[in-house]
Amino acid sequence: MGRRKSRRGMRVLVVGGGSGGHITPAVAVVRELLELKPQSKVEFWTDRKYYKNVVKITTEIGMPWSEDAERTGKHIRVRKVWSGKFRRYAGWTWQDYFKYWKITLGDLVFKNLIGFFGFIGGILQTFVRLLWPGNRPDVIFLKGGFVGLPVGIVARFYGIPYVVHESDAVPGLANRLLMKHATVIATGWSGLQSKRLMVQVGVPVAAEFHQLSVAEQKKLKKTFGFDPGEPLLVVTGGSQGAESINQALIEILPELLKFTSVGLVAGRKYYEEMVKLKHYEEWEKAKLKSNFRLWEFHSAMHELMGAADVVVSRAGATTIAELAALEKAVIVVPFERLPGGHQVKNAEKLAQEGSALVILDEDLRKNPKILLQDVRHLMRAPKARAELAQKLHCSARPDAAKRLAQILIDVREGKIVNDKTKG
Repeated sequence: MGRRKSRRGMRVLVVGGGSGGHITPAVAVVRELLELKPQSKVEFWTDRKYYKNVVKITTEIGMPWSEDAERTGKHIRVRKVWSGKFRRYAGWTWQDYFKYWKITLGDLVFKNLIGFFGFIGGILQTFVRLLWPGNRPDVIFLKGGFVGLPVGIVARFYGIPYVVHESDAVPGLANRLLMKHATVIATGWSGLQSKRLMVQVGVPVAAEFHQLSVAEQKKLKKTFGFDPGEPLLVVTGGSQGAESINQALIEILPELLKFTSVGLVAGRKYYEEMVKLKHYEEWEKAKLKSNFRLWEFHSAMHELMGAADVVVSRAGATTIAELAALEKAVIVVPFERLPGGHQVKNAEKLAQEGSALVILDEDLRKNPKILLQDVRHLMRAPKARAELAQKLHCSARPDAAKRLAQILIDVREGKIVNDKTKG
């Protein structure tokens, strides 16, 4: 798959949403696609919740964007698409459904009913948008998640080829359904099986996620107000946050601050209840006097995590890939009750490879000091920390976005049309 550019463009529909882990890899692929095919027309469909995020990301990285790309001649058009999430919980027994009847009634009945109508609405909306042949893309890229399922169903009806990317060690329900008729299934991990053409490409990450020199890391620490000569722990539960990780930080933060600086991204969902930690963040004349900072959300996570010596995070595939590219020592806390348990499977693979320390969510809730012990160990053992980071970095695939972009081009040009499993 070559890098030679062609001025002949193509029409591509990219669909991603439901979580930030489906947005950033898709944007990385779009960037590479526009490098390879500068005249391409790209539409990016996402759900209402992540619409502003997609607009913000594409604008920040210099991509041309417009509400009406056809009229202005710009490359990218971002649009909302209806969709519906099917909520369920991994590992629940029938007793759990009675025990947590309020959750069951709220999430699994009413929200699933709303999700069903959203799913039907998404099919109808996509059907109408693509009804006119001139509006149909040459190829569709489905990054995964429930947002892409209605689009994939309609794409099959219209005979539009689509490529699915699965980041996790275990596919979610939507991707399992989409894989059955995909022209190509691109994966982030090895071991997945399918009768369709399957290619392991890794998880696409933005070019900003890359190894940093010691001098660059110290400069970033200083930028955030931390002492560049002191170790830094960055804790994040993703854009929405992670309750168990946040609660553990409340309990162990005083001990952590005795031997490391700490940066906490509490997340939009839990920030208000974490504001009480702000008293640890002391400023004097616009200069940080303490060794703690709290954010609700940070738009430059490549810089914040790049400044860190150790990172604590969930075990989402995109976050893991970003940390692998940065070559960081990581402690992952997988969320065990996600459907399919994909974060747990991701964490199990990391543990088998010896490329991350793993603390189960349930164990952290019972004993937050487990996290304190692991952080203390890594901060006081630079060789162990470096070994962990190097092993994780071995899984990085810096060319993943480029390879996926080339796959889309090859599908459009008819170079990939079969559905045999690649050996």
